[in-house]
Amino acid sequence: MFEAAEIKRLIEQGMACEFVEIQGDDGVHFTGIVVSAEFDGKPKVRQHQAVYATLGKFMGNEIHALQLQTYTPAKWAEVRSDLGF
Repeated sequence: MFEAAEIKRLIEQGMACEFVEIQGDDGVHFTGIVVSAEFDGKPKVRQHQAVYATLGKFMGNEIHALQLQTYTPAKWAEVRSDLGF
């Protein structure tokens, strides 16, 4: 069983982030929001790959699924209130 807090820690350790929120109750399926300037100019697939890279061997093993929403800081400023943050 993996903890959402550990996923958050690994992401924050692996890349510069303005905001990270990870949720998941069953220990293998998680959802998350990651905001990073590193996403500027990258398509969503590359943004998600950058996040998955911070999790290394845990992705697909201990972490069965991680459904992500990724945002640049500028986009996050536009949508955060709509998402309740």
